[in-house]
Amino acid sequence: MLRVLFMGTPDFARDSLEAIYNAGHNILAVVTNPDKPKGRGMKMIAPPVKEFAIEHNLKVYQPEKVKGNEEFLQEIKDMNPDLICVVAYGKILPKEILDIPPYGCINVHGSLLPKYRGAAPIQWAVLNGDTITGVTTMYMDIGMDTGDMILKEEVTIGDNETTGELWERLSKIGGKLLVKTIKQIQEKTAPRIPQGDYYTMAPMLSKEMSKIDWSTKTSNEIKNLVRGLNPIMGAYTMYQTKKIKLWKVDISDNDIEGIDKALPGQILIANDKEGLYIKTIDGVIKVLEIQGENAKRMNTCDFLRGNHMEVGEILE
Repeated sequence: MLRVLFMGTPDFARDSLEAIYNAGHNILAVVTNPDKPKGRGMKMIAPPVKEFAIEHNLKVYQPEKVKGNEEFLQEIKDMNPDLICVVAYGKILPKEILDIPPYGCINVHGSLLPKYRGAAPIQWAVLNGDTITGVTTMYMDIGMDTGDMILKEEVTIGDNETTGELWERLSKIGGKLLVKTIKQIQEKTAPRIPQGDYYTMAPMLSKEMSKIDWSTKTSNEIKNLVRGLNPIMGAYTMYQTKKIKLWKVDISDNDIEGIDKALPGQILIANDKEGLYIKTIDGVIKVLEIQGENAKRMNTCDFLRGNHMEVGEILE
């Protein structure tokens, strides 16, 4: 088995680490981001990859930075890895690290490259309403997801699938694909497929994009925004100066009285029996899961039992 150094941080990376661990690879150490404070008590929380490493007695490194970190660079050289596996690590590796392992550095990426290079490929696939996505393993170079591709696995995105649900599916696929990729690298049968010049980027998401623009977005675009930001931050709208988050919506084909005269963002129905229906520029959406300001996420009918929303009001 190859001597492997693993670098990754979130649960998406944990599944890949678990897959190569269960496959019996010699994992020299795990490199992950430092613990971060979280929650109201600002308790320090370890990344999922660190949790797995500790549970399985793997050595853990958590450098604040990797670029220009001569001490950490020397530690990797001293480990003498055959291969470095990087999965959602969160830091760009300098050439000095990429050049260390004789079998190279490989990455598990949550898209069908060259589509969606960058930090948020899974999120943007959902936000853009794509029906197909997948996972790609690739050799790393100094560019952002620009290296030669190795293996791909394609999946269909469900009509109502959220980023969280797709993330979970792709993380399991990514782990299996990484094991298969390492096997081919070890057997010297792994392909090298150049990406070519055409690509799209998937930049980090911003809080600004989470506000629903009722005046310009179609029903489908609003639905994609809601599921694309679930569970990361949620899409929101303003109702009487209060922030309301929408976590699940669907496009309605109900024939609602007064729809022809309604304005985008206007509440058409709001009661605990039928639910919440809102006019868009090209139709109507039904809100299935909602969160009031400083409250918990809940089924919309349950929410409307304790929160009155006025029919005719226009959401901002």
